[in-house]
Amino acid sequence: MRTIATLPWPGATAVAIAAMVSSEPKRPPGPRSLQSRLREAVVWLWKQEGSHGQRARGLAAGIFCGCFPFFGLQTILGIGLASLLRGNHLLAAAGTWISNPITYLPLYWFNYQLGTWLLGPGRGFPSLEVIRQEGIWDLGWSFTSRILLGSTLVGLAASTALSWAYWLWLERSKTEPLARP
Repeated sequence: MRTIATLPWPGATAVAIAAMVSSEPKRPPGPRSLQSRLREAVVWLWKQEGSHGQRARGLAAGIFCGCFPFFGLQTILGIGLASLLRGNHLLAAAGTWISNPITYLPLYWFNYQLGTWLLGPGRGFPSLEVIRQEGIWDLGWSFTSRILLGSTLVGLAASTALSWAYWLWLERSKTEPLARP
Protein backbone atom coordinates (compact mmCIF):
# COMPACT_ATOMS: atom_id res chain seq x y z
CA MET A 1 0.00 0.00 0.00
CA ARG A 2 1.28 3.43 -0.93
CA THR A 3 1.35 6.25 1.55
CA ILE A 4 0.79 9.80 0.47
CA ALA A 5 2.59 12.58 2.24
CA THR A 6 0.77 15.79 2.93
CA LEU A 7 1.35 18.10 0.01
CA PRO A 8 1.85 21.85 0.27
CA TRP A 9 -1.53 23.10 -1.02
CA PRO A 10 -5.13 22.18 -0.17
CA GLY A 11 -6.56 19.50 -2.44
CA ALA A 12 -3.14 18.38 -3.63
CA THR A 13 -3.56 14.98 -1.97
CA ALA A 14 -6.66 14.32 -4.08
CA VAL A 15 -4.75 15.29 -7.22
CA ALA A 16 -1.92 12.91 -6.31
CA ILE A 17 -4.35 10.05 -5.66
CA ALA A 18 -6.14 10.69 -8.94
CA ALA A 19 -2.83 10.61 -10.79
CA MET A 20 -1.90 7.25 -9.24
CA VAL A 21 -5.19 5.56 -10.11
CA SER A 22 -5.52 7.06 -13.57
CA SER A 23 -7.50 4.87 -15.90
CA GLU A 24 -5.45 5.93 -18.93
CA PRO A 25 -3.58 2.92 -20.24
CA LYS A 26 0.14 3.46 -20.75
CA ARG A 27 1.52 2.94 -24.23
CA PRO A 28 4.23 0.34 -24.48
CA PRO A 29 7.58 1.82 -25.47
CA GLY A 30 8.91 1.19 -28.94
CA PRO A 31 7.73 1.70 -32.51
CA ARG A 32 4.01 1.72 -33.23
CA SER A 33 2.49 -0.30 -36.04
CA LEU A 34 1.31 1.30 -39.26
CA GLN A 35 -2.25 0.34 -38.37
CA SER A 36 -2.13 2.21 -35.06
CA ARG A 37 -0.60 5.27 -36.74
CA LEU A 38 -3.34 5.30 -39.39
CA ARG A 39 -6.01 4.89 -36.73
CA GLU A 40 -4.59 7.80 -34.75
CA ALA A 41 -4.50 9.95 -37.90
CA VAL A 42 -8.16 9.17 -38.65
CA VAL A 43 -9.20 9.86 -35.05
CA TRP A 44 -7.25 13.14 -35.12
CA LEU A 45 -8.93 14.14 -38.39
CA TRP A 46 -12.41 13.39 -37.05
CA LYS A 47 -11.74 15.33 -33.83
CA GLN A 48 -10.94 18.61 -35.57
CA GLU A 49 -12.17 21.88 -34.13
CA GLY A 50 -15.63 23.23 -34.63
CA SER A 51 -19.19 22.08 -34.28
CA HIS A 52 -20.53 19.21 -36.30
CA GLY A 53 -22.05 21.71 -38.72
CA GLN A 54 -18.73 23.50 -39.20
CA ARG A 55 -16.96 20.23 -39.87
CA ALA A 56 -19.62 19.12 -42.36
CA ARG A 57 -19.50 22.51 -44.14
CA GLY A 58 -15.73 22.27 -44.43
CA LEU A 59 -15.93 18.79 -45.90
CA ALA A 60 -18.67 19.91 -48.31
CA ALA A 61 -16.58 22.86 -49.49
CA GLY A 62 -13.62 20.60 -50.19
CA ILE A 63 -15.66 17.98 -52.03
CA PHE A 64 -17.36 20.65 -54.14
CA CYS A 65 -14.05 22.22 -55.18
CA GLY A 66 -12.47 18.82 -55.73
CA CYS A 67 -15.00 18.07 -58.47
CA PHE A 68 -13.59 20.85 -60.69
CA PRO A 69 -10.60 20.32 -63.00
CA PHE A 70 -8.57 23.19 -61.53
CA PHE A 71 -5.40 21.20 -60.89
CA GLY A 72 -3.23 22.77 -58.22
CA LEU A 73 -5.94 25.17 -57.08
CA GLN A 74 -8.53 22.80 -55.65
CA THR A 75 -7.16 22.86 -52.11
CA ILE A 76 -6.81 26.66 -52.08
CA LEU A 77 -10.33 27.07 -53.48
CA GLY A 78 -11.71 24.53 -50.99
CA ILE A 79 -10.15 26.32 -48.02
CA GLY A 80 -11.36 29.68 -49.35
CA LEU A 81 -14.91 28.38 -49.76
CA ALA A 82 -14.75 26.83 -46.29
CA SER A 83 -13.79 30.25 -44.92
CA LEU A 84 -16.82 31.82 -46.59
CA LEU A 85 -19.07 29.06 -45.23
CA ARG A 86 -17.36 29.10 -41.81
CA GLY A 87 -16.33 25.49 -42.21
CA ASN A 88 -13.35 23.49 -41.03
CA HIS A 89 -10.27 24.25 -43.17
CA LEU A 90 -8.50 20.93 -42.66
CA LEU A 91 -11.54 18.92 -43.66
CA ALA A 92 -11.97 21.19 -46.69
CA ALA A 93 -8.43 20.39 -47.78
CA ALA A 94 -9.06 16.67 -47.22
CA GLY A 95 -12.36 16.84 -49.13
CA THR A 96 -10.57 17.95 -52.30
CA TRP A 97 -8.92 14.53 -52.39
CA ILE A 98 -12.11 13.22 -54.00
CA SER A 99 -10.19 13.93 -57.19
CA ASN A 100 -6.80 12.30 -57.25
CA PRO A 101 -4.66 10.62 -59.89
CA ILE A 102 -6.84 7.49 -59.69
CA THR A 103 -10.20 9.29 -60.00
CA TYR A 104 -9.32 12.21 -62.34
CA LEU A 105 -10.27 10.60 -65.62
CA PRO A 106 -13.52 8.87 -64.54
CA LEU A 107 -14.70 11.90 -62.56
CA TYR A 108 -14.06 14.47 -65.28
CA TRP A 109 -15.36 12.17 -68.01
CA PHE A 110 -18.60 11.77 -66.04
CA ASN A 111 -18.78 15.55 -65.45
CA TYR A 112 -18.31 16.17 -69.18
CA GLN A 113 -20.95 13.56 -70.11
CA LEU A 114 -23.46 15.16 -67.71
CA GLY A 115 -22.76 18.60 -69.18
CA THR A 116 -23.13 17.19 -72.70
CA TRP A 117 -26.43 15.56 -71.78
CA LEU A 118 -27.76 18.90 -70.53
CA LEU A 119 -26.27 21.22 -73.18
CA GLY A 120 -26.29 18.90 -76.17
CA PRO A 121 -23.38 17.34 -78.02
CA GLY A 122 -20.21 19.33 -78.48
CA ARG A 123 -16.98 18.40 -80.23
CA GLY A 124 -16.86 15.17 -78.21
CA PHE A 125 -14.65 14.14 -75.32
CA PRO A 126 -11.09 14.59 -76.54
CA SER A 127 -8.69 11.70 -76.77
CA LEU A 128 -5.55 11.63 -74.64
CA GLU A 129 -3.48 12.46 -77.72
CA VAL A 130 -5.54 15.62 -78.36
CA ILE A 131 -5.18 16.65 -74.71
CA ARG A 132 -1.41 16.15 -74.88
CA GLN A 133 -1.08 18.19 -78.08
CA GLU A 134 -3.54 21.02 -77.45
CA GLY A 135 -4.05 21.10 -73.69
CA ILE A 136 -7.42 20.68 -72.08
CA TRP A 137 -8.36 24.38 -71.93
CA ASP A 138 -7.38 25.04 -75.56
CA LEU A 139 -10.31 22.94 -76.72
CA GLY A 140 -12.61 25.94 -76.50
CA TRP A 141 -15.84 26.98 -74.90
CA SER A 142 -17.70 23.93 -76.23
CA PHE A 143 -15.65 21.62 -74.03
CA THR A 144 -15.16 24.03 -71.11
CA SER A 145 -18.84 24.86 -70.69
CA ARG A 146 -19.83 21.21 -70.59
CA ILE A 147 -17.21 20.10 -68.10
CA LEU A 148 -17.82 23.12 -65.81
CA LEU A 149 -21.59 22.58 -65.81
CA GLY A 150 -21.15 18.88 -65.08
CA SER A 151 -18.54 19.62 -62.39
CA THR A 152 -20.88 22.11 -60.71
CA LEU A 153 -23.79 19.69 -60.61
CA VAL A 154 -21.72 16.69 -59.54
CA GLY A 155 -19.98 18.86 -56.92
CA LEU A 156 -23.30 20.06 -55.52
CA ALA A 157 -24.76 16.56 -55.37
CA ALA A 158 -21.65 14.86 -53.97
CA SER A 159 -20.87 17.57 -51.41
CA THR A 160 -24.46 17.72 -50.20
CA ALA A 161 -24.84 13.95 -49.88
CA LEU A 162 -21.45 13.24 -48.30
CA SER A 163 -21.47 16.18 -45.89
CA TRP A 164 -25.01 15.32 -44.79
CA ALA A 165 -23.94 11.71 -44.18
CA TYR A 166 -20.86 12.93 -42.28
CA TRP A 167 -22.99 15.26 -40.14
CA LEU A 168 -25.41 12.44 -39.33
CA TRP A 169 -22.49 10.16 -38.44
CA LEU A 170 -21.07 12.84 -36.12
CA GLU A 171 -24.44 13.37 -34.44
CA ARG A 172 -24.94 9.65 -33.88
CA SER A 173 -21.44 9.01 -32.62
CA LYS A 174 -21.16 11.96 -30.23
CA THR A 175 -22.39 9.76 -27.38
CA GLU A 176 -20.40 6.71 -28.49
CA PRO A 177 -16.65 7.30 -28.09
CA LEU A 178 -14.31 5.50 -30.44
CA ALA A 179 -13.09 2.24 -28.95
CA ARG A 180 -9.39 1.91 -28.32
CA PRO A 181 -7.57 -1.10 -29.75
